[in-house]
Amino acid sequence: MTSISFFSEDIDFEFTHEESCISWLKNAIKNESKIAGELSFVFCDDNYLHKINLEYLNHDTYTDIITFDYTEANIIAGDIFISIDRVKENAKTFNTLFENELSRVIIHGVLHLMGYKDKTQEESSLMRAKEDFYLNLLS
Repeated sequence: MTSISFFSEDIDFEFTHEESCISWLKNAIKNESKIAGELSFVFCDDNYLHKINLEYLNHDTYTDIITFDYTEANIIAGDIFISIDRVKENAKTFNTLFENELSRVIIHGVLHLMGYKDKTQEESSLMRAKEDFYLNLLS
């Protein structure tokens, strides 16, 4: 059963594109020959995500996204935490709209759940190409 949900924690942020995002994500998952399971997106601030990074990953750094993967076989499932503070900062840094950067981070997390990595240069290049491909489908 597919369930894609959006929440906010410790931040005044309302995600206003739920319906179109759900459809977009389902199509991306189907396109990768996977099945959409339970996905939760939690929008938060830097401090909230930093605490998660410390507690669960033992990383003392700020990040834009942390993905907890509960995927089994081809059923994509997970909790994706996104720092709205980092997304805003990255949008400025990369000279793009906030909405574009947020969409990139959202699909980035889902691509991780579908098995894509970004630790090496080759993996990062493929991840970026997949992000761009799916962002073009959103437009």
